[in-house]
Amino acid sequence: MLDPREAAAWSLTLVRLYPRLSADDSPLDDSPFEPAAGPEAPHGIILSRMRILLSNDDGYFAPGLAALAEGLGSIGEITVVAPERDRSGASNSLTLDRPLMLSRAPNGFRYVNGTPTDCVHMAVTGLLDFEPDVIVSGINSGSNMGDDTLYSGTVAAATEGYLLGIPSIAVSLVGQEFRHFATAARIARDLVERLARAPFGAPVLLNVNVPDVPYEALRGVEVTRLGRRHKAQPVVAGKNPRGETVYWVGAAGPAREAGPGTDFHALERGAVSVTPLQVDLTHASQIPLVSGWISQ
Repeated sequence: MLDPREAAAWSLTLVRLYPRLSADDSPLDDSPFEPAAGPEAPHGIILSRMRILLSNDDGYFAPGLAALAEGLGSIGEITVVAPERDRSGASNSLTLDRPLMLSRAPNGFRYVNGTPTDCVHMAVTGLLDFEPDVIVSGINSGSNMGDDTLYSGTVAAATEGYLLGIPSIAVSLVGQEFRHFATAARIARDLVERLARAPFGAPVLLNVNVPDVPYEALRGVEVTRLGRRHKAQPVVAGKNPRGETVYWVGAAGPAREAGPGTDFHALERGAVSVTPLQVDLTHASQIPLVSGWISQ
């Protein structure tokens, strides 16, 4: 992982040096999606005037967030509200035991000393004088597939937008070196454009994982279900400089359910995975079982 100061410098350089593309120079003209017809959405949102809220869980200085802002900047008004530091694994947590502070970085990004969920909740319910047309979270440095979505701060930021009634997308770059943020940004832009031109009848929550390869090397886009992982590796014990025992959370388990139709399978074959998520955790098939158990 980059040192935060190096990442911040890299992020600001990216924002300053990459020219914003006009609508006529869209980097998605050769995308694997078929472009939707018409310059204006059915519900009246003109693409160049879309109001897009961005957040993440890697911190406001993360290069993936800068790439996302650059990729979406030519199709709408961008507002960034992100955590002040890396909050990976924060899940859907709200800060309730202390007040939160809002700050502004030199590149205009706003950041909060809280969680990804705090950032989106604050932005939508108190900071902005408008409701965003769409919320995009990312671009995360690493996958958010299968069971990862329960822990992911990237997915949590998008989930909060969804709970507040706003179409939301979580975007992650899957690989080891994280060299192709531009690929994920192009996919994100196409999805946002498509969402504007062909909106769903209700808010939607999409979890998107993009291979860390050049855009031209992608092998299509698949709509998938979440796979499953084996249980996580054990915690790793160590000693701090004072001789006290400390523990690191172990690595995620390997894929267990990764057959055709899953997000794992799509990424394995080099395709983008798009998984629609929901928040209802009810185990519907066990309701009769538990009802019988309770009635005994």
